[in-house]
Amino acid sequence: MEKSLVAIVGRPNVGKSTLFNKLVGRRVAIVDDTPGVTRDRIYGDATWLNYAFTVIDTGGIEPAREDIIGAQMRRQAELAINMADTIVFLVDGREGMTAADEDVAGILRKSRKKVVLAVNKVDAAKFEENAFEFYALGLGEPYTISAAQGLGIGDLLDETVKGFPTMDDKGDQNAPVNIAVVGRPNVGKSSLVNAVLGDERTIVSEIPGTTRDAIDTPFSHNGEEYVLVDTAGVRRKRAVEDESIERYSVIRSLGAVRRADVVLIVVDAAQSLSEQDVRIAGYVHEEGKASVLVVNKWDLIEKDTHTMQAFKKKLTADLAFMSYVPMLFISAKTGQRVSKVLEQTDLVYRQASTRITTGVLNDIINEAVMVTEPPSDKGRRLKIYYATQVSVRPPTFVVKVNDPKLMHFSYERYLENYLRKTFSLTGTPIRLYFRARASEEK
Repeated sequence: MEKSLVAIVGRPNVGKSTLFNKLVGRRVAIVDDTPGVTRDRIYGDATWLNYAFTVIDTGGIEPAREDIIGAQMRRQAELAINMADTIVFLVDGREGMTAADEDVAGILRKSRKKVVLAVNKVDAAKFEENAFEFYALGLGEPYTISAAQGLGIGDLLDETVKGFPTMDDKGDQNAPVNIAVVGRPNVGKSSLVNAVLGDERTIVSEIPGTTRDAIDTPFSHNGEEYVLVDTAGVRRKRAVEDESIERYSVIRSLGAVRRADVVLIVVDAAQSLSEQDVRIAGYVHEEGKASVLVVNKWDLIEKDTHTMQAFKKKLTADLAFMSYVPMLFISAKTGQRVSKVLEQTDLVYRQASTRITTGVLNDIINEAVMVTEPPSDKGRRLKIYYATQVSVRPPTFVVKVNDPKLMHFSYERYLENYLRKTFSLTGTPIRLYFRARASEEK
């Protein structure tokens, strides 16, 4: 299930990064009193009640600022607004409404997106009256909060998540499978897309962009519907100019990963796996996407009977955090094994969509506990009461225990591997969340 996106926007120094850190539960964005500290968009995952969503922190919008940095920050914020499902418009309750706030409000009204107006820094009664003047922006009821102290956040989130799918929703079962093709420049992504489409290409529509944009191509294969997304090559951040078109191409490529059901990570067989290849794979893993590692240009490699196994061993070592990912050795140029790409795509998509009944799941968890006893600390042993699956894509499980702090990462990895082996969960991450039982919390 694709997560909803929430963008936090506003003029500089109103507390956007402080609110972002509060929502994602950890210090990710830099917080400073100097305006303009946040220039790039920063992403973080958040949950509220039974909703899971992604929060985007943006740089301050200053419509009147005309220098290069100001234009770039404004462009970054506009991209976030275009991508977001809901926008939290943050203003400063201590300073009151400014001309810059009115300018930002005008931009948001044109976006026709749902906007939730949050008046920040209202941590004393003397500032509450300032909130009323923000009704003049025409964006509905202002929610007074203090991001620094956590005041009013619950009411703000209640309004923000209205209309979002819950973690129990299965989504549209008839929707086409979105396949994003990602990798460094010149590894053969476009060649792979053309080879996959081939003569069976049945385009319903093609959403064009620039040659550096992510291009969606719907097509059919064996009665199934797909959307293949060819993305721009992702270079190292320091190799991309801040003000260049390429920077936004990279952003759109990463956005394509976020909305994909399956990601094809393309690497060059003629080159060793680079740091950037690993970073791209890590991004796909962190986003919880089913994936296939496609080793392209296999026709350029001198081979013997052990070459492929040696490659697999090396790739597995370099991508130890993605030991679950299947590998395909292909040549988009000659067509070698290209027919296997959609087969593997269908396989990992099915595995990522696996739903396990609570009864069967708990039988397997109990079996795993009997095989290897849970860890203990200072005389207290971890007790696992029961588990339930809360969502798919990726398969996500909540495990009720006596104390989550007793769960060692090695035992968590053991449970993950046990589930993966039992249910043949190939090509998909698994998410395990450990929660104290209600009686234990009390």
